[in-house]
Amino acid sequence: MEDNVFRAIEQKKVSAQIIDQVKTLIASGKLKPGDALPPERELMKVFNVSRPTLREALNALSTMGFVKMAQRQRTRVRSLVPSNITEPLHRLLKEDMSTSLELIESRTIIERGNARLAARRATDADIAKLERCLVSMRAKLEAHDSVTEDDAEFHIAIAEAAHNKIQTHLMFSIYDLLKEKVGLCYMNDEKMAILDQHQSIVEAIKARDEQQALTRMEEHLSYVESLLNRLIAKESSVKQ
Repeated sequence: MEDNVFRAIEQKKVSAQIIDQVKTLIASGKLKPGDALPPERELMKVFNVSRPTLREALNALSTMGFVKMAQRQRTRVRSLVPSNITEPLHRLLKEDMSTSLELIESRTIIERGNARLAARRATDADIAKLERCLVSMRAKLEAHDSVTEDDAEFHIAIAEAAHNKIQTHLMFSIYDLLKEKVGLCYMNDEKMAILDQHQSIVEAIKARDEQQALTRMEEHLSYVESLLNRLIAKESSVKQ
């Protein structure tokens, strides 16, 4: 037998095991971008570890870019899209509203596929989540409350229903950038029309009609794009 065939057994640190678990859950899609991890006390109990060990693992995950930590807030899963891509985009969107239209073009390409895949792959639980989003949005619109977060949640839920974790992370990042601009579309008389379009997309997904889901998503995004075009034109005329 050759020398050095065997290797020493490595005793893996407990914090490293926690890191591996969280990364595996993110990779499998069981933990999605924006999901809050349980409170620290609960995690300590689940993992059967001390606070310093848990903190060591969470800090490492934060440094790696998998989670976001903030004081007095739950630790949340981050998008896998690097912040060095999204942060410059965020600045551009603030300075030039027309950049939003380019991002919406990119979103349209992704969301067409998401709608089609969701019609093929959505589970009953996925469809129930989409329907809850519609109910929440209708109630808030009738109460004249903001639905900016709900709109983002709806479109991200479609990405989740497509069961492609890369698409989900991409959509989370896109809507994090776009939600303020898209929210402006709900400040006019067309807001109920947008909700009806959402309803029609869900109906197509529920009917497992891939082509209809794709078509209705295209119609919806085209409508939102036209609203934003009008807002940009109005903003330009005010500046002149």
